[in-house]
Amino acid sequence: MDTTKTPVPTATEADADAPEDKAATPGTAAAEPAADLDPEQAGTTEPADGADTDDIDDIDEDAPERSTGVGAAATAVVAAGLGLVALSGSWVSRVAAERQTLIGQIESVSATTAKEKIAALYGDAWHMTALVNGVLSTLALLLAVFVLAGPAFGAPGRVHPTWVRSVSWAAVALGLLGVLLFGLMYFDLLFPLPTAAQ
Repeated sequence: MDTTKTPVPTATEADADAPEDKAATPGTAAAEPAADLDPEQAGTTEPADGADTDDIDDIDEDAPERSTGVGAAATAVVAAGLGLVALSGSWVSRVAAERQTLIGQIESVSATTAKEKIAALYGDAWHMTALVNGVLSTLALLLAVFVLAGPAFGAPGRVHPTWVRSVSWAAVALGLLGVLLFGLMYFDLLFPLPTAAQ
């Protein structure tokens, strides 16, 4: 009977044999180093949330501010209101006419002819009314034209809403009508001054 004992491998010999066994087994040791690598070294990069947010912020800051068109809309409404007030008679024109009437009464004292008295008492006041309302109509016309011509001198592709353009064209019509009407009144072409019978 053979009584010789098989020599037990020492710890150093076991460690030397271990790499060979791990290398021989696929899917065990080969996959572990890849897990320890950084994402950039492993070839997989995760999207950085901060970088995307910064890019969006930069785009928003660089983008030009778009006009909301509130100023143009308000100007169109004011122009239409001025044109309507001028045609119906404004408080300013009435006060100016009353002041001119008072001045005419003072001047009529020294008037020698009936024509001069009529002009001092009534004609000057009518002319003042036509002048003030004509100025309001002209202002309404200029504001409306400014709104309509705004997109041509503004940013490319800028267009006012339909209702703003409609109100502006209405103000243009009211302004033109007022300028024509009060111009004729001021020069005594529409309503000439009455003359006294000789």
